[in-house]
Amino acid sequence: MLCDRIDVKRAFPWQGRRGQLVLAFGLGLVLVLLGGFSLHGDSAAIAQTTAPAEEVFFADVVVRGQPVFQVGGLPDTSASDRAGQINRRIAALLSQDVDTGRVTVNVDSDRNLATLQVNERLIMTVTAQDALDFSTDIATLAQRWAALLNQAMDRTNLAAAVTYRIRRTTQELARSTIDNLPALLGALVILVLAWLLAAAVRHAVLVWAKKTEGDRTTEELISRLCYGGVWTLGAVVALGVMGLNFAALLGTLGLTSVAIGFSLRDVLSNYISGVILLATRPFCIGDQVVINSYEGTVTQIQLRATTVQTYDGRLVFIPNQEVFQSSITNNTASPVRLSSVTVGIDHNADLPDLFHRIQQQMRQIEGVEQEPEPIVLVRELTPTTVNLEAQFWVNSRKQSFLQVTSQVLAAIKLTLQAAQFAGTNAPEDMAIEPIPNDADAR
Repeated sequence: MLCDRIDVKRAFPWQGRRGQLVLAFGLGLVLVLLGGFSLHGDSAAIAQTTAPAEEVFFADVVVRGQPVFQVGGLPDTSASDRAGQINRRIAALLSQDVDTGRVTVNVDSDRNLATLQVNERLIMTVTAQDALDFSTDIATLAQRWAALLNQAMDRTNLAAAVTYRIRRTTQELARSTIDNLPALLGALVILVLAWLLAAAVRHAVLVWAKKTEGDRTTEELISRLCYGGVWTLGAVVALGVMGLNFAALLGTLGLTSVAIGFSLRDVLSNYISGVILLATRPFCIGDQVVINSYEGTVTQIQLRATTVQTYDGRLVFIPNQEVFQSSITNNTASPVRLSSVTVGIDHNADLPDLFHRIQQQMRQIEGVEQEPEPIVLVRELTPTTVNLEAQFWVNSRKQSFLQVTSQVLAAIKLTLQAAQFAGTNAPEDMAIEPIPNDADAR
């Protein structure tokens, strides 16, 4: 027979100061996160207004992915726009199945310019500014560019094209890195500060936990929420420093939230169940519990799983979702536990004398609580025996429940021997509380 007293504060932890603190902290953290997101939205909008890109003075003329030469800008056209127009005309010529012909040069001395043409189709114009940029005259520069175009259009240099693309990608990456270097350094500083602050907050909460009266699990929950909350805010601020539009990111995540939620539903369920278990505290670290078919001592409570050490020394990691959905028996929720043993004596025995002797023996055993005091009851009358039930309370947090029960059984046997009832038959339905065969972990 087993009866545990119910601790109201442990059964309803949210009514206590600890539960209210956890609830208030959780709500406050949610409000802070929402405020951080709103603030980040404003900062992201400001970060989107950036300075105009650095002006490009020269741009590549490309034939089949291979750079041929560079052209500069004109008073009314930038170098990039001018190179884009030339590249578009060349690509249009190369897309035709017929022979494109050769690039020819037409020099217009009256207007001080030269044109490059293919079958009377204009490719580009060579101006006095181009000649000035490359320190030559218009005719010479036009002939040079025409020769380069003819050479590039005659055959495709695969190695040169690949080299050009690699070089151009590397240049763009280097330019982008240099342009974004202040933002990257700022984000790195924010992340380092967030890491230091999160570690300091977690340490402060754990130090506070040692000085308060509550158990460790609640403070573990608060410290982990603080640690994760600081990291979340730090990440949001770092993304804002880098100019990321957090609203657009949330929109993108919204499109994939169904798939992510479906694929991670078990993981998320374990974490949510872990938070609820740490907040409601059906058991604490060091408690002896029975969860489904597992019985042992709780050694660790994490957000994902609960670790139980069985009485034979094995470690069992139980997912918190399974723990949350199971019936939990906490054998040490109350400081004391009621144990009982049943013995059979002869019908001719002096029951009052035996009751007194057995009670005296139980009171002298270390580990048996004096209040409530041990009692002996007549449980059942059978044709051959009188079944007696001895009930006593054991402080399961200070003494081994199994050892104290064994000592009581030994003391009752000695008492019956002393009273000359050693030869009595044991009752056929003798009932002793079912207890694991292995030694108690505590």
